[in-house]
Amino acid sequence: MAIQSAALLSPLFPRFAHSLPSRLEVCTLWSRRRKGLPDYRTRPAKELRLVRSSEDRRQNLDENIGSGEEIKIPVRQELDWDLGWLPALPHVLTASMANFLFGYHIGVMNGPIEVIAKELGFDGSPFLEGLVVSIFIVGAFIGCTSSSSLSEKLGCRRTLQINAVPLIIGALLSAQAHSLDEMLWGRFIVGLGIGVNTALVPIYISEVSPTRYRGSFGSLCQIGTCLGIIAALSLALPSESDPNWWRSLFLIASGPGLLLMLGMQFAAESPRWLCKVGRLADAESVICNLWGETDVENSMKEIMYVTGNIDDSKATWLDLLVEPHRKVAFIGGSLFILQQLSGINGVLYFSSLTFSDVGVTSGSLASLYVGITNFTGALIALYLMDKQGRKKLLVGSYLGMAFSMFIVALAIVSPGEVDLSHTLSVIGSLTYIFSFALGAGPVTGLLIPELSSAQMRSKIMAFSFSIHWICNFLVGLFFLVLVEKFGVAPVYGAFGAVSICSAIFATYFVVETKGRTLEEIEVSLASDVPSKGS
Repeated sequence: MAIQSAALLSPLFPRFAHSLPSRLEVCTLWSRRRKGLPDYRTRPAKELRLVRSSEDRRQNLDENIGSGEEIKIPVRQELDWDLGWLPALPHVLTASMANFLFGYHIGVMNGPIEVIAKELGFDGSPFLEGLVVSIFIVGAFIGCTSSSSLSEKLGCRRTLQINAVPLIIGALLSAQAHSLDEMLWGRFIVGLGIGVNTALVPIYISEVSPTRYRGSFGSLCQIGTCLGIIAALSLALPSESDPNWWRSLFLIASGPGLLLMLGMQFAAESPRWLCKVGRLADAESVICNLWGETDVENSMKEIMYVTGNIDDSKATWLDLLVEPHRKVAFIGGSLFILQQLSGINGVLYFSSLTFSDVGVTSGSLASLYVGITNFTGALIALYLMDKQGRKKLLVGSYLGMAFSMFIVALAIVSPGEVDLSHTLSVIGSLTYIFSFALGAGPVTGLLIPELSSAQMRSKIMAFSFSIHWICNFLVGLFFLVLVEKFGVAPVYGAFGAVSICSAIFATYFVVETKGRTLEEIEVSLASDVPSKGS
């Protein structure tokens, strides 16, 4: 049940409860009078207004029937359309452009890496080829750790806008690279921007989205990444015949970066951040425009209740060791460790080899099939996120991933027909990726900002994604070593076992956040922590 007013929460924080209404009313009334809006204190409650409006419609309907007039029902009312998501959608889509760039820069090196190595003079060196790819992860780790301080000072909107600069510069530098050093610098600079974006976009989307659509909007992060990968792989197909096409691929990447910079200029700032820095009238305006005028009063009370009780001292990284932040940081870090150790990067790496066994010899085409499967799963997750809840999707996703990994491992070691084994390997790999896209992919990034407190949200996200990038790097570094030592089947079997452990972890540690405001979640987690005096 959502928090309806500060009065319901006053037993927890009596010092703040009596001062909140006066603070809020001064801000709200001043802002409404300035904009010529009516005093919200004189409006009937939302439920009463709905009852009265339905009674009025029924009375008018009876009058029209009695007079024999033609009854005209608006199309929206007749079809019962719910368009409450529409005002926030353009802002969320603009922020999701950052995830599109993330996916694009993941896929852009998949096809033309050998051509690039030959032209820049490092072909025949697996280490240098791996360095060109992995330097991106190093930059992302550094950018991720710096995202917290930037967003706390500038806000997510302005940070995402400024952060488009390294994305554009890095892409242009890579496009005109004539040496290994220039390519490395270009990839590193792009990685810096991607690291900041991956941590801040989920925060921004969770804070500007209406509660009932927050899960679906959060899934757009995964969808944006999938579309970026598909776009990069599709555009990379001509690189097999044109040795200079790879420069165009990097040049194209600067376009979405420019759109992100321009789009965030018109996007709304997070109302939570606006309240935290004292811009209450601006926060009220954002809530009114994105969530609806009927949500302004209660939403402002909830946000002000939480932000008003934030300790005046600046939050530090050591606060991650204090409850309830420690619990959320533990959940966030653990989810990303389990996500990476469940083998998503290894499966993606071997997907081209798996498809070649069944006749798909083009690595880019095989990766494109994988990207389309990933995108399909993400679309279904968008539909289910606010209906089934995060926890169910996460548990079901990991169980599906485990089942798929065991199928692939069994197909590899079984002595049966070779064509059947190859077909099962392809089916198992695609099922694994589809299952990943249903939960393990989108839910992990969405759940962490929902569980985090307003004071520590950016730091917990930076910490969690730092763990993600470290594990991503380590899995990529040791995956082939493990395959050479133990074989593909045992490694895939281990991925399946980790997926089962992930499902068990999600069952016992993950808190369901569907349909609850961020403030309600924060207060409920804080209430579970015993006070120092108890």
